[in-house]
Amino acid sequence: MSAADPQPVSDAEACSLFAPFADQHTIAIAVSGGPDSTALLWLASRWRDSLSEPPKLIAVTVDHGLREESAREAAAAKTLSRKLGVAHRTLRWTGPKPKSGIQAAAREARYALIAAAARQAGACFVLTAHTLDDQAETVLLRLLRGSGPTGLQAMTGRASYPGAPGLSLARPLLALPKARLVATLDKAGIAFADDPSNRDPRFTRPRLRHLMPALAREGLTAERLATLARRLQRAENALQAAVTAARDRISLTPWGEGARLEFDRMRFVALPDEIGLRLLAQGIGHAGDEGTVELGKLESLFEALKAAPAGSAFRRTLAGAMVTAKARTLVIERAPRRRTAPVRHHGRRIPALTTAETDRSGRSGTR
Repeated sequence: MSAADPQPVSDAEACSLFAPFADQHTIAIAVSGGPDSTALLWLASRWRDSLSEPPKLIAVTVDHGLREESAREAAAAKTLSRKLGVAHRTLRWTGPKPKSGIQAAAREARYALIAAAARQAGACFVLTAHTLDDQAETVLLRLLRGSGPTGLQAMTGRASYPGAPGLSLARPLLALPKARLVATLDKAGIAFADDPSNRDPRFTRPRLRHLMPALAREGLTAERLATLARRLQRAENALQAAVTAARDRISLTPWGEGARLEFDRMRFVALPDEIGLRLLAQGIGHAGDEGTVELGKLESLFEALKAAPAGSAFRRTLAGAMVTAKARTLVIERAPRRRTAPVRHHGRRIPALTTAETDRSGRSGTR
C-alpha cells in the first residue's frame, strides 16, 4: 500500500472515536447498508468488544421501499448485525410517497422512524455515519442556498435529534474521509451496498459530489471546507454568547413562554448589526408561530427598523410575530390572527440564525 492510499481506521482510533459514549446503557446506530454506516457498525462493535462493561448496541435500518434492492440491503444489514452480536430492527416507510422532494421526504421519515426505535430501546444517542465528505458537501449546499454563518457551520459532532426532545444525535466519523471507511471494510472483508441514487444527477448532492475532484484540484478540498465549518462553529459559539449578553442588557421584560417582549429601542439600534439581527430573530422566533424565519426577510425587516427615524412609529409582521417600534421601546409579540389561513410552503427554508436546522442535512440513500 502506497503512502497515498487511504488507511483503514485502527482499533485504537475506533476506541478514541467512541469513548465519549462508554457511559451509555444503550446506543442506537443508523445503518442503511452503505459503506459509511456499515463501517460505523463494524467499528462500534469492535469498540464494544474491547470494553469490560460495554453498552448495548442496536442497529436500526429503514427500508424506504423506493428501490427494488432496498429489502435485500436491509436483510444484509440485519445479517451483518447478528454476526457482530448487535441487535437489529428493520423499519419500513409505508404509505404514499410524494412525487417531488422525495429525498427530503425520505430523510424526514427516516429520522422519525429511527427516533421511535431508539426511544423504544431506551437509547439516549443515535449515531449516524456522516463523514468529512458529507460535511464538505453540506457546506457547498448551504452556500448555494444562501445561508448565513449559522448555516455554513454545517453539521456538528453532537446535536439535538430533530423532532425528538431528549434524544441526541452524534456523528463520530465526521472528521474521517469516506475513503478510509471503505478501506476499513475492504481490510475486514465486509461487503456493503451501493445505492445508485447517490450518483443520480437529478439530485443536488450527487451533482456537488461530481464537482468535488475539480474543486480539490483548485485547492478547495473537503478538508478545507470542513475546516471552514469548524471555524464557523467556533464563531457561532462566540456570537451566541454575545447575543445572550445583549438580550440581558436591553430587555425590559422577562422572556417567559409566550410573553410579550420589550427592548430598549436606543440600545437595540446601537448593537452591532450581527448581534441585533440575531436578537431580532430570537424575539420573532419566541413570539411568532409560523416557523423558521427566512434570513432574507429578516434582514429586510432589520434594515428597515434601523433606518426608521429615532422616536418614529414603526410596525411590521414576520413569521407570525408583530414588531412595533415606539419612541423609546421595541415590542415583539404574537401577531393578530389573519382572516384566512396563510399558505404553507413545503420547500426547505434557509435556517436564519438558529442552530436547529443545521444538524439535519444528510443523504437519503445508503451511507
